[in-house]
Amino acid sequence: MQAILGAKRSSVQLLVQIPGSAAKVSRAAFTLAMQSMPAFRSVMDAYVQAFLEQVMVSVACNGAHSLKQRLARWLLMMRDRSDDDVLPITQDLLADMLGVQRPTITNAAREFEHAGLIERGRRQVTILDRKGLTEASCECYQLVRARLAFHLPKTCG
Repeated sequence: MQAILGAKRSSVQLLVQIPGSAAKVSRAAFTLAMQSMPAFRSVMDAYVQAFLEQVMVSVACNGAHSLKQRLARWLLMMRDRSDDDVLPITQDLLADMLGVQRPTITNAAREFEHAGLIERGRRQVTILDRKGLTEASCECYQLVRARLAFHLPKTCG
């Protein structure tokens, strides 16, 4: 992300939340692509806008909505990115991402499980009822989804 803005070094450490595939490119190749390919630069600029809007909504959401709403939003966002109903995540990761203690996540997840929205397993959560989970989420999930689709329409099938 910082390379898009021209930084020579990153000041952050990234955390991979769910398994998947990725591509790695050297900083020199990335910089050359940004300079010589206007379409690539345009996609990267749109990504920055979408990312910043997601961060702003997430910050507001964390202060305004209940843990259950935020948990539903987070699970749905991870589902959107993994394209699979089975999310290989732990309750410890969920607690870290939502800034609460693990027992608090356990209680909220248990309520979702009893409502038939999710199923918890060892090191995974399975989404059983996406529509129900969307209804349990706050409006921030749909807002972020709409903004992502606006900025990066070809990635939001």
